[in-house]
Amino acid sequence: MAATVAVAGLSARFLAESARQAGWQVIALDLFGDADTRRSSRRWHRIGDPGSCAIEPALLRHALQGAARESGAIGWIAGSGFEATPELLETPVPGLPLLGMAGAALRRVREPSSFFPLLDRLRLRHPEVTLQPPRSSQGWLAKSAAGSGGWHIRPAGEVDGGSDSGQPMYWQRVQPGEPMSALFLADGARARIVALNRLLVRPLGSLPYVYAGALSPVADEALSDALEQALAALVPALGLRGLASLDFIERAGQAWLLEINARPCATMALHDGAWPGGLLRAHVDALRGELPDGPPAQPTGVRGCLTIFAEAECRVGLSLAAQLAQSAQCHDVPAPGMRFGRGEPVCTVSAVADSADAVLAELDARARQVLRRLSPCQELLA
Repeated sequence: MAATVAVAGLSARFLAESARQAGWQVIALDLFGDADTRRSSRRWHRIGDPGSCAIEPALLRHALQGAARESGAIGWIAGSGFEATPELLETPVPGLPLLGMAGAALRRVREPSSFFPLLDRLRLRHPEVTLQPPRSSQGWLAKSAAGSGGWHIRPAGEVDGGSDSGQPMYWQRVQPGEPMSALFLADGARARIVALNRLLVRPLGSLPYVYAGALSPVADEALSDALEQALAALVPALGLRGLASLDFIERAGQAWLLEINARPCATMALHDGAWPGGLLRAHVDALRGELPDGPPAQPTGVRGCLTIFAEAECRVGLSLAAQLAQSAQCHDVPAPGMRFGRGEPVCTVSAVADSADAVLAELDARARQVLRRLSPCQELLA
């Protein structure tokens, strides 16, 4: 009998697909219940309202307790959405252990008053940071320590005080350069980089830096060596285990470190063939102290993914939903009739080409095709 794993997050599609690749039965818990998430799962449970972009603790606990009763259940894996509520990772679920970093470890990584001084002690470069509003807001960003995906980043002049919905804030000087990440596996002492990724960070409404997707792999041996050295210091200092990512800004071959996401991240979807059994199996092995023996297999060409955000209130008509469900280049596929407010994620498109520029052009073209076919909310399903 195959083992059963629960995967949970704001969106669990890439987790569910990787768990299925590992040969596990999957219980998916997220906010959207997209068609491909359900297709990869034995069962799906909603754990929050898509409009709120937040996990509801009571719904999560109820779903995890149900998953614990599934035959062959071995544990659950947390994705995005727990940064603001790390205590949810500490709530014991009898028969269903957390397969990942605990809440206390997540706090250590996300707390700016300790993380950036650690970077300083390790002599790792990062943009200037202050825990108090700078005298002049020009050239500064305000960030929430509990945010993710860039939804918490605003120009410093737009933020008053020292908290955001009760969460601690910090201020970071704007650092010019290319947003990137290093996807890696860690065993608590060592790290193995899966790939360097170019992050597609774009403005969305009043938000200047929202994560929209990624291109990978980025071939830069010198930069990769520098990130390996940084992780060689950070992994034992923070006790990092499992699959995670280190976000940074690259400029003139130098890496300016931003943050660590101590959990499986969306860029893992671009590297499903890195090792046999997929990245979630490698994640669970790394938690036990076992890193892969060989280097990760790199895909041919360049891969990319791009999230499509609604430009106005809309919904997905029947014909569009059917077309998206049949396309191998569309992911996070919404159900027919699903409504979206302006700025909400509709779906994700992917592409493969010989160069990053070609992939980006194809992604943007596919996004435009989807946006043109979204129905205004007042129209009947078509």
